[in-house]
Amino acid sequence: MESLLTFDALISLLSLTLMEIVLGIDNIIFISILCNRLPLNQQDKARKLGLFLALLMRIALLFAITWLVGLTAPLFTVFDFSLTSRDLILMLGGLFLIYKSTTEIHQKLEGEEEHEGEKKKLSTFKAVIVQIILLDIVFSFDSILTAVGLVNNIWIMVIAVVISLVIMLVAAKSISNFINKHPTVKMLALSFLLMIGVLLFIEGFHVHVPKGYIYFAIFFSLVVEVLNLRMKSKKTKSVNLKQKYKEE
Repeated sequence: MESLLTFDALISLLSLTLMEIVLGIDNIIFISILCNRLPLNQQDKARKLGLFLALLMRIALLFAITWLVGLTAPLFTVFDFSLTSRDLILMLGGLFLIYKSTTEIHQKLEGEEEHEGEKKKLSTFKAVIVQIILLDIVFSFDSILTAVGLVNNIWIMVIAVVISLVIMLVAAKSISNFINKHPTVKMLALSFLLMIGVLLFIEGFHVHVPKGYIYFAIFFSLVVEVLNLRMKSKKTKSVNLKQKYKEE
C-alpha cells in the first residue's frame, strides 16, 4: 500500500477518477432513460442496481486483465483488416445503443400512446436490468481499457472505479430527474447516446475518433440547452407577471 501514498500515485488516482466519471456519463444517461420506463416505485431501485452491476463489472474486468488483453488478439484477417473479440463487442454494443436510442427517439416523436402496448412489454424490471447489463459490459470494457492505458497499478484502478461509481450513484437521481423534467434535454441525451453508439460501432472497424472531441461537443450542447431553458423560464415569469398586473 505504500506505493499508493506517493504524490504520483495520488495524481494518477485523481486523473483516472475524473476520466472514469466522464466516461460514465453516457452510462448514467442510458440507465436513467431506461429506468424512466418503469413504475415510479421501481425506478430508484433499478438505477442503483444498474450502477452497482457496472461497478462489479469493472472490478471483475480489472482482475481479469490478462483475459481482457487477450481479446485484442485477431480472430481472423481479411486483407489489411484484423477482427478481434474487442471489435465484435464494440460493434454489437454500438448497434444495440443505436437501436435503443433510435427507438426511444421514434417513440418521443410519434407519441407515447401509439406504442403503449410495446412499452408495457419492455417496461418489466427484469427486461430493463438485462438491457442495462448488456450496455454495462460494453461501457465497462471501454472504460477499463482506457484505465489500463493510463495506470499500471491495479489497486489505483480499483479505487478510482469505486470512487467514480459512488459519485455517479449519488448524482444519478438528480441527473435522471433533470432529464425527465425537460423533454428537450431528454431528446439531446438520446442524440448523445446515438452518437456514442455510432462511435463505438466505427471504432470496431479500427477508426479511432478522439473522445475528447465528442465529450466537448456534448458539454457545449448541454450548456447551450441550459441557457435556452433559463431564457424560457425568464420569459414564462415575465408573461405571468404581466398577466398578474392586468388582472389587478
